[in-house]
Amino acid sequence: MRVLLKFVLDCDPDDAWRAIRSPSVLTTVSSPFTVFTSLEPAGFPETWPAGDHPVTVSAFGIVPIGEQVIAISYPQRTDGIRMMRDTGRGLSGPLALVSRWEHTMAIEAAPGGKTLYRDQLVIEAGALTPLLWPMYWAFWQWRAVGIRRALVRRAL
Repeated sequence: MRVLLKFVLDCDPDDAWRAIRSPSVLTTVSSPFTVFTSLEPAGFPETWPAGDHPVTVSAFGIVPIGEQVIAISYPQRTDGIRMMRDTGRGLSGPLALVSRWEHTMAIEAAPGGKTLYRDQLVIEAGALTPLLWPMYWAFWQWRAVGIRRALVRRAL
């Protein structure tokens, strides 16, 4: 099942690109519902490099949800659209129920120095998919609010 977001951000595409590649923006837009903690020896990097990044996930920073790998890649395009993709996987807890995780964010210049932001999540969890989809849909709406807020703060 898919969850889609598409909206125009009132910021420069370079600012939006920096934001989606920032682990600190991930933690900001996910809070307070979901808290991510890095399991990497040095903690979260300043910017996501391509590769696997293990994390623990908790609800409200209190209830453990499990461990997962955030698997970052940067698909190359020739049309000026910048993309970041996470094809990670849950390693434990309820996160391990998801058999397919593909989260793709795209940044594209829009008229007036603005940014077209697209965000797609594709998940599969067998028979549980229809039960999980509403939770992911609601969380993605919260992310949209957080992304807009994070970019307003960055522009100031």
